Amino acid sequence: MLSNDYVPGAPSWLDLGSRDIQAAAAFYTAVFGWRFESAGPEAGGYGFFQLDGETVAALGPLDEDAKSAWTVYFHTTDADATTKAVEQAGGTVRFPAAEVAGESRFAGYTDPDGAEFAVFEPKRTKGLDRVGSLGGLCWTELTTTDGPAAKRFYGSVFGWDYEDMPLPEDSGAGVYIVASPTGGGQAQSHAGLMQLGTDMLPAGSAYWQPYFAVDDCDGVVARTSAGGGSVVVPATDMAGVGRMALLRDPEEAFFAVLDPLPPTV
Repeated sequence: MLSNDYVPGAPSWLDLGSRDIQAAAAFYTAVFGWRFESAGPEAGGYGFFQLDGETVAALGPLDEDAKSAWTVYFHTTDADATTKAVEQAGGTVRFPAAEVAGESRFAGYTDPDGAEFAVFEPKRTKGLDRVGSLGGLCWTELTTTDGPAAKRFYGSVFGWDYEDMPLPEDSGAGVYIVASPTGGGQAQSHAGLMQLGTDMLPAGSAYWQPYFAVDDCDGVVARTSAGGGSVVVPATDMAGVGRMALLRDPEEAFFAVLDPLPPTV
């Protein structure tokens, strides 16, 4: 389960790149009830989605020719060291470590299968205020063409532990790989790695996507469609997990929602 008691390798920040900040803010406000707060002119359009005064995600501008997408950031205590680990493991650096006004340091990468991700090194800002609860990030998922290679890469970079969970034969995915921070055990699991054939990848290439916790999966699906987004996988009950849906916003950025089952005692 995600927590804002961040440890190395756990998701700690999340932002969306958009070509139309106002339209993106309006869409996600309608879907989730978030409120967008700009960080001011000096931030170049970057700002924060908030719910009940807590930051749940961020939103920033893209170049006209860039593709809109959500970026998952994983906690690190040393972005420079993580950059070296990424390069040694066969990944590439999209942008080197940089500091944001004493709040944090961050760097962006692409894994060997083409999925983009980033890291967040806290300074004054430790990460998102709300994760693992209603309206916030509750899971992250990598869709990849090579599950074993992804395990090796992210294991080398972050030291993740893994547990393989067989999937139904008709899913086309075979095994769902559950990742957790080093020594965290399944109780601190934070990501799933799912292998699909190239012809089955919803985005056409490997990618990371966020899951947001909701209490009305079908309502979110309806609001997504009404706001100009699209439904990739309709609301579906997953045994032992909850009700989930895979969605795409009007700029075709993928995200998912989960109405989780209550924890068992």
